[in-house]
Amino acid sequence: MIPKTTSSRIAFEGRVFRVRIDEVLYDDGSTHHFDVVEHPGSFGIIALSAPNEIVLVRQYRHPVRRYLWEIPAGTAEHGEDPALGAARELAEETGYRAERIRPLGTTFMTPGFCDEVMRFFVAEGLSAGGQALDDDERIEVGRFAKERAWELVRSGEIADVKTLLALRWMAGERGELVPGTVDRVD
Repeated sequence: MIPKTTSSRIAFEGRVFRVRIDEVLYDDGSTHHFDVVEHPGSFGIIALSAPNEIVLVRQYRHPVRRYLWEIPAGTAEHGEDPALGAARELAEETGYRAERIRPLGTTFMTPGFCDEVMRFFVAEGLSAGGQALDDDERIEVGRFAKERAWELVRSGEIADVKTLLALRWMAGERGELVPGTVDRVD
């Protein structure tokens, strides 16, 4: 049986997410408090500039105080169609527009403390254009053969799960990345 939430309050509200504190009652009568990051969801785009070549973006990630190469990704806007949101993020971060974009599945990113669901897409038939970066974004764009991308994993320049999933997808059968569909419970 799923534990019952007996109370919930917002502790923080920021630009991208908010944090709530839930009190949860278990079947055995005990209660526990959980900090939950509420996130509107996100998109991760496997942008293929050639069959075995991926577009990656390099940017500073302050929480880990490092520059990392990653697949293009970004936060969903309220009520946004996922495929259109993924195409928007791809264009904003890389300047590339895709002839074809198709869904590959969804996954929880860090369900231990966050309700974020990332929707993965593959984008093909890319044509170059200009980036449309946010004020706080400084993004370098690169195209990498999959072998070179794995070298970036070994050197620690790729170190996030969404990009590792994308590279595993490129190395495999290229079907659904995440079988089934997950979604947040509101």
